[in-house]
Amino acid sequence: MKHFFKSIIVAILTLEAKIALSRWRPKIIAVTGSVGKTSTKDAIYTVFSKITSARRSEKSFNSDLGVPLTILGLKNAWGNPFLWLIEIIRGLFTALANSDKTEWLILEIGADHPGDIKNLTKWINPDISVINKIGDLPVHVEFFESKEALVREKSFLAKALKPNGVLVYYADDEQIRKIADGSHNKNLISFGFNASSNVLASNYMIIYNKDNAMPSGISFKVEFGGNTIPVIMEGALGRSHAYPALAAIAVAIAAKQNIALSGEALRKHKTPPGRMKLIGGIKDSLIIDDTYNSSPAAAFEAIKTLKEINIAGRKIAVLGDMRELGKYSRQAHIDLGKEVVGTANILCTVGESGKIIAEGALQYGMDENRIFQYENSREAGMEIQNLIQKGDIVLVKGSQGVRMEKIIEEIMAEPDRAGELLVRQEKEWKKR
Repeated sequence: MKHFFKSIIVAILTLEAKIALSRWRPKIIAVTGSVGKTSTKDAIYTVFSKITSARRSEKSFNSDLGVPLTILGLKNAWGNPFLWLIEIIRGLFTALANSDKTEWLILEIGADHPGDIKNLTKWINPDISVINKIGDLPVHVEFFESKEALVREKSFLAKALKPNGVLVYYADDEQIRKIADGSHNKNLISFGFNASSNVLASNYMIIYNKDNAMPSGISFKVEFGGNTIPVIMEGALGRSHAYPALAAIAVAIAAKQNIALSGEALRKHKTPPGRMKLIGGIKDSLIIDDTYNSSPAAAFEAIKTLKEINIAGRKIAVLGDMRELGKYSRQAHIDLGKEVVGTANILCTVGESGKIIAEGALQYGMDENRIFQYENSREAGMEIQNLIQKGDIVLVKGSQGVRMEKIIEEIMAEPDRAGELLVRQEKEWKKR
């Protein structure tokens, strides 16, 4: 019954969104991938909102329901039929009577099940498609026959481009390069650390506070067409934040926007919560908050970043389940445990699959006295407080269903700022 109710709502909202697009005719930038979709969409918006008129998907509205909500500017009414009726009426009025002068509409497009992107692109034809990182073992692969099947699903965004559209793609992923090569698109712009990239990142480094020698952000250079733009991003860590900036500049080039202004806009870009964000912790520790979600590619990148940090204190990795991996799940968690060995001084795991991470770490030589396992995030948050010492850096990461942000609430220095700094602080999430 619930599924039927949702399908009716999706059908109505989709029809309203189609009417709205036919009236407004905005230029569309569509972003997909398995890692960094929201961060990339937000970076593109930062650039375009400073140069032209632009609107973006709210939060991670990227599904068959979320995309129409974005286009119509409506709210998610969750499980409330009365509120859905109100939103449908609002949507109808918006589609038929409202005017929207927005030049660029930036949409995030996700794929949880086969056909998700294919169905959306039956009525959404982007001017610019952005395909971000997929990775060797992508998140959301659970409901696909194979990793290759998920890659094919992502490729529909390239096929949906308008005749003169531009495909902007992540060049550090061989699978994405194959999508680009087989897309038959004439207009291609690549981005990444790969030397062949049209928009190339170089000189990446972590920057540190002078006062306490703790990391404070990252810096790197963006090179394209003989030009170089220096980028400094405060308050976040990891190469995962360089890629959205690269994508944003590549999209600006594709849209023939002012590149100098693009670089200036990125200097003021605020990265979204829960994506390798730096937050002050108790006992003068520092937290790397990567609690938005998790996948093997993102988790491995987070551990790699933790390894690159030079500090006097200890490194603590707090890792929860990586979900939606299906048959690949066990080996992925074993491999993540292996990755922690030699990087973290202490490993804390959360959830059922977290136990497999601990198993992997033990298997590859980590001292069992340095591994702590917890059933849930609330228990973990209370106990980890006692482990933390002055000068420690604490990485917290896991899939959204594990609710790892609850751990951050317990160990952050300013818990009264949780609503401002952390993910999933809305009332509906708090009830879960």
